[in-house]
Amino acid sequence: MSINRIAFYHLETLLWIARLGTFAAAAARLNTTQPAISARVRELESHLGTALFRREGRAMALTPAGRELVRESEPLWARFQGVLMGCSDISGATGIIRIGAGEIAAASCLPGFVAQLGHDLPHVSLEVDIALTVDLIQQLASGRTDIAFAAGRIAHPMLRTAPIGSVDLLWLASPSTVRNMDAAHTPIWSLTNLSPLYRIMKEAIAASDLADCPLNLCNNVRTMIDIVLEGGGIGIFPHPMVRQPIASGRLVPVPDAPAMPPVEFQVAMRAAESDPLVLAIFDRASRLDLRAGAAA
Repeated sequence: MSINRIAFYHLETLLWIARLGTFAAAAARLNTTQPAISARVRELESHLGTALFRREGRAMALTPAGRELVRESEPLWARFQGVLMGCSDISGATGIIRIGAGEIAAASCLPGFVAQLGHDLPHVSLEVDIALTVDLIQQLASGRTDIAFAAGRIAHPMLRTAPIGSVDLLWLASPSTVRNMDAAHTPIWSLTNLSPLYRIMKEAIAASDLADCPLNLCNNVRTMIDIVLEGGGIGIFPHPMVRQPIASGRLVPVPDAPAMPPVEFQVAMRAAESDPLVLAIFDRASRLDLRAGAAA
């Protein structure tokens, strides 16, 4: 057993394969190639004198020895990274952080947050993915995403969350639609049932005088805004995404529309997360205040 030849990158590679599930995903995360990942695994297995993975169909699964090494190495790796970060200013941190966000969260808080991260952590690369909340939860739990911003309350045993404020929902239409509104024929646009906002919108519509209007569904808020701007009906929109058309008068409130509860937002990460950089960024994100538009 040639333990003295084991390098930190061997353990880093092993831990990312264990977290992400495939050599290809680990290669993407570590900004290298799949053959390079395979070579690192072969080197590590050769140095240890034991197999760490076995093939199961097209997938690679950890052997009992591999699982034990991962279990024992994870806290050591996290501690090592913490020591390195503690010995230097966090502004010198390096790595790739993957941030996921729902469309509304992306418009509400992500631009300013990401811009400030880029300023404070110039050597950290950010990969931002806009996705549905259900997909964000899966990506977080599997380790493909480090931190996610999402609408609604996230309840998942593998995730740690923090509230970051709420956003108002508004009934809006173009001025011409409001002037010619017909409670039986004017369509209402809502997000689909894949969105955590669907239930809120559905209940609000049912309680309004517009309950008999045709209901159209769309999975993209910006597309709905464009349709309503063109006179295509009534929409229920998050305030941060419609500030400009409201200010210009291109969208106006729908008369006598019922009030709607604000939508809560949360930031989430894996409950078992131990990477010091991810923890530091999550702590910063958890201090966001959407109503204030700045860190608390």
